[in-house]
Amino acid sequence: MKWKCTFCGFEENLLENYHWKCPKCGRPLFIEYTVKSEFNSSRNIWHRYSGFVPFVPEKTRGEGLTPLVIEKNSKHVLLFKLEYLNPGGSFKDRGSALAVYYGYKMGFKKAVVDTSGNTGISVTLYSKLYGLEPIVIMPKTAPPGKKKAVLKIGGKVIESEDRSSASRIVSEYVKDREVYYVAHLWNPLYIIGHATIAYEVFEDYGVPDYVLAPVGSGGLFLALAYGFEKLMEQGLITRMPKLIAVQGYSCQPLHEALYGERAEGEDSSLADGIMVYNPPRLSEIVDKIKSSHGELVLVGNSEILTALEELWQAGFLVEPTSATVYAAYRKIKDKIPSGAAVLLLLTGSGLKTL
Repeated sequence: MKWKCTFCGFEENLLENYHWKCPKCGRPLFIEYTVKSEFNSSRNIWHRYSGFVPFVPEKTRGEGLTPLVIEKNSKHVLLFKLEYLNPGGSFKDRGSALAVYYGYKMGFKKAVVDTSGNTGISVTLYSKLYGLEPIVIMPKTAPPGKKKAVLKIGGKVIESEDRSSASRIVSEYVKDREVYYVAHLWNPLYIIGHATIAYEVFEDYGVPDYVLAPVGSGGLFLALAYGFEKLMEQGLITRMPKLIAVQGYSCQPLHEALYGERAEGEDSSLADGIMVYNPPRLSEIVDKIKSSHGELVLVGNSEILTALEELWQAGFLVEPTSATVYAAYRKIKDKIPSGAAVLLLLTGSGLKTL
């Protein structure tokens, strides 16, 4: 297992030092390790997919193996993946389970993260599990319910003016050698952990034709691409789904990267979980959209509210950021061929945003 930078060629043993970005060129790192297509029937996802991850965490709180609800409408098969039913209320638990365990094994005493909410809850949960002191820097505009959740499970909350200033505050903590900067926007362990979603969908259904995922930092989107690519490499599937990225009009760095300009549209501030203005792996996201023949869909608050109401009425208790994927589906459904299977990632619990 080793850190690897595909941009400048930097390499180092994974257990030698922790790097949240390449120490030579400052670009995002990858983790190189041997993948083996070994599934088993374990209810612990890290044992079940041990051949697809670099190491197996010592402890679990039941993350993963979330329900896949299959609904058929007049045109499509909709696959709702209920990631909001993870122990911390979001898909982030898959990445945190790997990333925080790694920080524990590397001997850190504290874990710090800058986040709009869900990652803070998740990092706090797993930090407490391994005895690390969790410090969560959150914008003052983050949902109060998420801040309360962090505090209730033992995390320290530091408020910042906005998400950008949260990143600046965290840089002061990183100077302390005892502090593990989880860096979920950069950390490839989150991509590897979230990729278990693809393995579960493959086991429960097969390969969907389309995958819709909200994109903030892009970790989930890249993880889905990574997971299905690994299944392809191991000869378990023969095709990739089309990957559809979803962002809001208020924060659309992906649209600017793809088309060189902003698109006009209404405010989308309800989707606070995907308001990441400078995702470090932006070029990778663009590449995956193009290589999978996917696309980007932008949505606004009125579309999010309509989708949110429909999802709640259907029994899916999600937060507004999760509803963006259903809003996007409603927007493009007439372009999707009849009979296609569409995977919709419902990423976070709405109970934290009441």
